[in-house]
Amino acid sequence: MSEKIVKPYNSTQSKKEEVAQMFDNISSNYDFLNHFLSLGIDKLWRKKAVKQLRNSNSEIILDLATGTGDFAIASLALKPKKIIGMDISAGMLEVGKKKMKKRAFDHIIEMQLGDSENMPFEDASFDAITVGFGVRNYENLEKGLAEMLRVLKPGGKAVILEFSKPKTFPIKQLFGFYSKTLIPFFGKYISKDKRAYNYLPESVAVFPEGDAFCAVLQKVGYHIDKPIRLSGGIASIYIGTKHNK
Repeated sequence: MSEKIVKPYNSTQSKKEEVAQMFDNISSNYDFLNHFLSLGIDKLWRKKAVKQLRNSNSEIILDLATGTGDFAIASLALKPKKIIGMDISAGMLEVGKKKMKKRAFDHIIEMQLGDSENMPFEDASFDAITVGFGVRNYENLEKGLAEMLRVLKPGGKAVILEFSKPKTFPIKQLFGFYSKTLIPFFGKYISKDKRAYNYLPESVAVFPEGDAFCAVLQKVGYHIDKPIRLSGGIASIYIGTKHNK
């Protein structure tokens, strides 16, 4: 699969290294900015994504690109025995660990430093995998998705929540202005990172959303359901199931 590579800082570092650096830089303000810039809608999106697992046996869950753990916390609604939240940003995880301890979730949610494309887990370790706004940050998308499939149990589901591009008037025009103008302005002002919130719309623009992303999931080996478009197409939920052997 050939896709344009967009990196946060366009340095000589790899995309993976730059993404980790970016999230380290904005970790202290990330939760506030995330909810502020989405007007709180991101919380509703996560709840809807978690509902896609409600009829599944989701006792052991892996939340990748967990950041500060919001998706992992939302997944507590499934009454799991254990959730592992993994991220490549030590800064984000530090904020997340404090959040889990403060809310007394640390006995169920374990925050762990790691690379989604090279995970330290055995095959078929998890009943379900969640990823919120993280797969477009993978350096090698197919490799990351294949690694997720490897650690998923047969019959298990991967639920991926990711930004997409609205197609209809006036949401397309409004979201275009908001994502290219207002998000970078407020992101730069509050986070003090000039590039981080420019990278967001740039990475969304080149990500293979919709049918194109479904094709990648199928190529890797998932059985897929029809994507669920949210808020007029601003975001989408993708559901991939590992075939029973």
